[in-house]
Amino acid sequence: MPACHLRPEDKKAFIGKVGQQLVQTHGKRRYYAPDDIRRAADICGYPVDIVCWAYCFFSSPQDFAAIHEAAGEACDYVAMKTELLTDLAKGGTFALPDIDLSWLEWPDIDLSAIFDWFDFS
Repeated sequence: MPACHLRPEDKKAFIGKVGQQLVQTHGKRRYYAPDDIRRAADICGYPVDIVCWAYCFFSSPQDFAAIHEAAGEACDYVAMKTELLTDLAKGGTFALPDIDLSWLEWPDIDLSAIFDWFDFS
């Protein structure tokens, strides 16, 4: 099993908790800095080997690529984000018209179950 593997239900909990921490600490942002994402995951008690899921969800595509390039890893932003969004959409398939959208810009999926702490209005 790869180090960054998470079950779908664990991804939901992870993204929800890290997202809540980011919003509480930094307010609503389209994207968050990688250091802020890493710190939020650490505050929430998550190990560093799964933070890549938060990077693909909360950071810009450019920051995601830079993080993995610096680490010598070949992680696919589009594939990871698609997998994550599919898991967050309760296991259905998820077609992305524009993968570069920020997590705040997705109008067609109901993420209220994991983001009940976030006011989308």
